[in-house]
Amino acid sequence: MKRIIHYFRRCLFLDKHVCPWWFGYSFDNPLRRLIHKPEKILSPYISNGMTVLDIGCGMGYFSIGMAELVGENGRVISVDIQREMLDKLTMRATKRGVLNRISPRLSKPNQLGVPEEVDFVLTFWMVHEVPDFESFCRELLFMIKPGGTWLMTEPKIHTNKHHFEELLKTVKMSGFEVVDYPKTRFSRSVLLKRSDRIIQVC
Repeated sequence: MKRIIHYFRRCLFLDKHVCPWWFGYSFDNPLRRLIHKPEKILSPYISNGMTVLDIGCGMGYFSIGMAELVGENGRVISVDIQREMLDKLTMRATKRGVLNRISPRLSKPNQLGVPEEVDFVLTFWMVHEVPDFESFCRELLFMIKPGGTWLMTEPKIHTNKHHFEELLKTVKMSGFEVVDYPKTRFSRSVLLKRSDRIIQVC
């Protein structure tokens, strides 16, 4: 019990800490649908046939919802740094019948290693764990297709208003523009797109 309490406190209150895979059950469970429904949050940005990227996918809570939104002709690239998370994602996606639409990828802490271009990127409650956010943004910039978008959502318990504004400064300096500030429960969210000015220079 002491070990569980210890990890719970670390996961909630320490920045740039990666929660152990087994702690994922605290977030990826049916009760979460009462707060965060993947189809409600993501349907404005994802449509049939898209190639989308779920970074820090965990056990697949959002990846499976994304797979249902992209349809048979779409594709979800699900990235995590823990193999155990991807194994659980594979099991869950198989049960839901959408594994053929999902490509699990094991990444490094400082490099995504995704060569494909994508239409949409989701980073849900994971940016606070990124060790080098500036490099992370640069990698995403050339991964997103022209016209593509990035939804960045951070938990308020980890990211206060000032910290979130600092993240936005880095995002803008890296070549992204703010499109909207969607409302997400218990979170701070921003919808981003590649800046046309930066693309023309590159």
